[in-house]
Amino acid sequence: MWEVLALRYARHERTAQSNFMMPVPDAHDAMPMDYFVWLLRGPEGRLVLVDTGFDEATAARRGRTILRPVGDCLRDAGVDPAAIQDVIVTHLHYDHAGNLDLFPNARFHIQDNEVSFATGRHMCSHCLRHPFEVEDVVRLVRAVYADRVTFHDGEGEVAPGVTVHGVGGHSGGLQMVRIATVRGKLVIAGDASHYYANMARENPFPIVFDLGAMVQGWRRARALAGGDESLVIPGHDPLVRSRFPAEPGNAEATRLDLPPCS
Repeated sequence: MWEVLALRYARHERTAQSNFMMPVPDAHDAMPMDYFVWLLRGPEGRLVLVDTGFDEATAARRGRTILRPVGDCLRDAGVDPAAIQDVIVTHLHYDHAGNLDLFPNARFHIQDNEVSFATGRHMCSHCLRHPFEVEDVVRLVRAVYADRVTFHDGEGEVAPGVTVHGVGGHSGGLQMVRIATVRGKLVIAGDASHYYANMARENPFPIVFDLGAMVQGWRRARALAGGDESLVIPGHDPLVRSRFPAEPGNAEATRLDLPPCS
């Protein structure tokens, strides 16, 4: 069984309509976006990180607010970034694949389709490449040449009890992560759904490569969680922090493997 911590490192203030493709009745209401990486603590000290966030320079370029750098978030959780053995990159957008250099001893796990997408013909179009930072992609390619990347084609195992599942949609090769926990199979949907409301309203987040794949990704997330929607964790929803208990002594860490708060 694994422990799963959502570590919040950044935030962006925005209105509800910014988070949905179709019109919403609460369009002008505040609906901020939180940015997370997810720390998995397993048997015998095994450590896996899901996504790597972005740094201060990227935050400044894109108008985001760093609350605590990712490296500090990990150290506050008692983890030296150099001790991370495996990093799962759900996709290569700037807010999920920066900071790769923080993890000099990690093996990176990514979908074949995502690397093909981020280095192929679609990146000739600004509207598709805008969520990517070229230097993040280059660092991943350098890791390939250093024999530090494991490619997955659809489903794959990263460690006993931790599997990846390619779904596409938001990006060309997005993957979700399923983790065995004491309360069931937890699914980090990541950007398959940014908010709980994207799935609940069936109203997609507006950055999307394949809309049909995104819709099927919502269904896949529920299926991977055995139909228990409390086990499906969206990628950016501040409600995650109110629905699950905080890690004692760490204001930016939320325990997802424990039962939801009543």
